[in-house]
Amino acid sequence: MMLSDVSRALAQMFDGRFFRVLVKSVGLTVLLLAGLIALVIWGIGAIPPVNFTIPFTDYEVGFLDDVAGFASVGLVLILSAFLMFPVAAVFVGLFLDEIADAVEEKYYPGLPPPRKQGIGEIISQGVKFAIVLVFANLAALIIYLLSTVLAPVIFWMVNGFLLGREYFEIVAMRRMDGTAAKALRRRYFLEIWIAGTLLAAPLSVPILNIITPLIGVAAFVHLYHRKTGRPVGV
Repeated sequence: MMLSDVSRALAQMFDGRFFRVLVKSVGLTVLLLAGLIALVIWGIGAIPPVNFTIPFTDYEVGFLDDVAGFASVGLVLILSAFLMFPVAAVFVGLFLDEIADAVEEKYYPGLPPPRKQGIGEIISQGVKFAIVLVFANLAALIIYLLSTVLAPVIFWMVNGFLLGREYFEIVAMRRMDGTAAKALRRRYFLEIWIAGTLLAAPLSVPILNIITPLIGVAAFVHLYHRKTGRPVGV
């Protein structure tokens, strides 16, 4: 059944609202990561040059700051590539209502308006998702580097768990309160984790890793309505 949820999400990729969310999330992601790189470069430029003379010789070493600068920029570029998905996923989450509305209007016509959520609830959800997703991926990065063979499996399971838990709850909370959403997620814990892992599989593929959060939100809208007994309308 999850494959049908994903296929319906993919079939709606050319919906205008999907494309607008994709453009906004990718644009904000690129701006944020570019700002991070610019900040690192500025910080390196503010460090005074380090020069010293090797004892018992007249050779003066003055290139260490350049080496540190190149190494720092390289590290930031690697981290930027690694964090591209988590950051994009957070931004997609900010525009989740636009995606969910498009899915529900097409496949679940006649639904009442979604539950009104306060700005504090929306911000807290986004902040929590950002913190969990980014720090979990940074922690898992150490495991990836130490477990070359198991790295892809660990990556898929970690991000599958996070994607499933956070996106399902956020989608569910459009139609029920937080307590009920958590209870529903716990009830279908394994299926939600499997669904998240299925969506996490293409995250290591460039371009697809940016589109995946968009597909994930739409797929979890279908999963939520399927678990609450609402049939597809079209």
